[in-house]
Amino acid sequence: MKHLNMLDFVTLGSAVGSALIAGTFFAFSTFVMGALGKLPPPQGVAAMQSINIVVINPLFMTTFAGTGVLCVVAAVAALMRWHDPGAACLLAGALLYVVGTFLVTLAFNVPRNDALAKVIPSSAEAAGLWIAYLSTWTAWNHVRGVAALGAMVSFTIAFRLRG
Repeated sequence: MKHLNMLDFVTLGSAVGSALIAGTFFAFSTFVMGALGKLPPPQGVAAMQSINIVVINPLFMTTFAGTGVLCVVAAVAALMRWHDPGAACLLAGALLYVVGTFLVTLAFNVPRNDALAKVIPSSAEAAGLWIAYLSTWTAWNHVRGVAALGAMVSFTIAFRLRG
């Protein structure tokens, strides 16, 4: 039986974190946003505003940001051990998560959340914003969900190739 080293734990932690985040985004893409979209706009806006407040909690943020930190460590390790088995998959997983999940969230989803937070749910402005929010926020959520899933697969392959 193989003895696990620090890079093995980083790889496994990155895979598990990516999987948890992929599952969260999968839920939003496949039913949460659809359910919110069926509500009258004031209710949908108010519900999403509440979700965007509640999601900022230690457990989710540690998983989301902590996985990002592990991915940076994994990327550095992959580059330093480029000729080792699984290094390319390790780097691919790290890039998928950091760019496709973490940076997409910061660049595309968070600004939409911030704009939604500024409106009064019952206002005409909120109703107009909500229609655009549902389509664009969800589209970017698909991107980050697929990236997190791809990262998990890449980390799993990297772990296997490392033997």
